[in-house]
Amino acid sequence: MLVEIANVLTPDEVRHCRALLDRADWRDGRHTAGELAARVKANQQLGADDPLGRQLGDFILERLPRAERFIAAALPLKVVPPRFNRYADAGTYGDHVDNAVFSIPGTSHRVRSDLSATLFFSDPGEYDGGDLVIRGETGAHRVKLPAGHMVLYGGNTVHHVTPVTRGARLAAFFWVQSLIRENDRRQIMLDLDDAIRALRTDAPDHAAVTPLTGVYHNLLRQWADT
Repeated sequence: MLVEIANVLTPDEVRHCRALLDRADWRDGRHTAGELAARVKANQQLGADDPLGRQLGDFILERLPRAERFIAAALPLKVVPPRFNRYADAGTYGDHVDNAVFSIPGTSHRVRSDLSATLFFSDPGEYDGGDLVIRGETGAHRVKLPAGHMVLYGGNTVHHVTPVTRGARLAAFFWVQSLIRENDRRQIMLDLDDAIRALRTDAPDHAAVTPLTGVYHNLLRQWADT
């Protein structure tokens, strides 16, 4: 699954976040990586205890529920509070796979990373390089989205960020534990949701809308892991 989600944040919200991130206390991102990942990681991040990071993370979490495409694609059960990174001056992150389980700081809660998410704060014209390259069954997908847009992809995928050779790439990233663990089943649910939405738009009184909606919820009852 790889889903691009437009306008998770409004332009005003992006400007608000950028104003704060542009004067943030950025630190060497290798300190947050495991032994293997640290060998290929050359970026900057906000520290786990950074008040600004917590403030902006809460800001994003409050706005995620209104992103209908995110809810439909992720079917989120738990979300790791967003973290923030910066790539500049040839900053890069080589091939890696995200951890399978993340702890939520300050709690005893742990989250299985069914899905990874990157929310962009820099427009593509502001920097060169910095493509998020995600390896999938059909090949490598290069992602470089406008500020305020987000990409959602499998947490088990190998991915990397190409070197930023001009400007700076700012983004938030986080992980989602879905109600449905299996990627193929989540894709079926998203395809069915898309079909129901299209039918409701084109023919809102069509007799198939209600039974198809029932099929959707019956599958969710059968597959959901709560």
